[in-house]
Amino acid sequence: MTIKTIFRLSDHIYISLHLSPKSQTFFYDSFSFTFSKSNAKTNMSTGELLNVEPLELKFPFELKKQISCSLQLSNKTENHVAFKVKTTNPKKYCVRPNTGLVLPRSTCDVTVTMQAQKEAPPDMQCKDKFLLQSVAVSQGIAPKDITPEMFSKQPGRVVEECKLRVIYLPPPQPPSPVLEDPNEGVASPKVSFNSGNLNGPEVTRQMNSDDKSSEVRSLIAKLTDEKNAAIQQSNKIRQEIELLMRGGNKSQGGSVSIIIVIAICLIGLVLGYIMKN
Repeated sequence: MTIKTIFRLSDHIYISLHLSPKSQTFFYDSFSFTFSKSNAKTNMSTGELLNVEPLELKFPFELKKQISCSLQLSNKTENHVAFKVKTTNPKKYCVRPNTGLVLPRSTCDVTVTMQAQKEAPPDMQCKDKFLLQSVAVSQGIAPKDITPEMFSKQPGRVVEECKLRVIYLPPPQPPSPVLEDPNEGVASPKVSFNSGNLNGPEVTRQMNSDDKSSEVRSLIAKLTDEKNAAIQQSNKIRQEIELLMRGGNKSQGGSVSIIIVIAICLIGLVLGYIMKN
């Protein structure tokens, strides 16, 4: 096996080998296995300027709802790196920021928002693509100074590109309600109906409360009756006193005073008994 040519394309080294027929099969199989194995271990792009993670924009697809996902750009170099994000469907996605600057040994987060969709794509497959371009810039450049011309491929300028694809995921399912075990823990006191009977501590408390309320109502009714009877008795005594006073004015002047005093005493005794009870 001999090396035939060496050439450089897009800042990556490619080696053209002149292989014998017996060596070609072994070399290509070994190279393909090694390349596939190394890519399967990571979901990020490890370019010379920026590391991009993830390489797949995953959106939990839901109709009539905006959905966002994020990218993280990591600058592992000592240079200032400008970046720009392009998409094949700019009306469908909003990228913030779509251009920017990543300082040396720092990171930058980019948010990609998919606008609300009215209908789902067939088989939940998406053909939209994104392209992230990055280029090393001088230290004095600010984000507002970044122009599209900086990312045009020219001799002596290295423009790194990373392709990103879009994947639709099914929407997250709400958590299923957890059913409580009726035998777990201490059961709360409740009213249970069994053959027309009421059981339980709550029913007992209700019955006790009803008994006390009945006793109070009975006592109030009894006191009201006694009060009305005392008022009637007092009115009757007052009427009798008035009659005695009228008759006494005509015939018995001296005995009226004694009767009045006795009547007043009786009224006082009755009213005192009523007030005490």
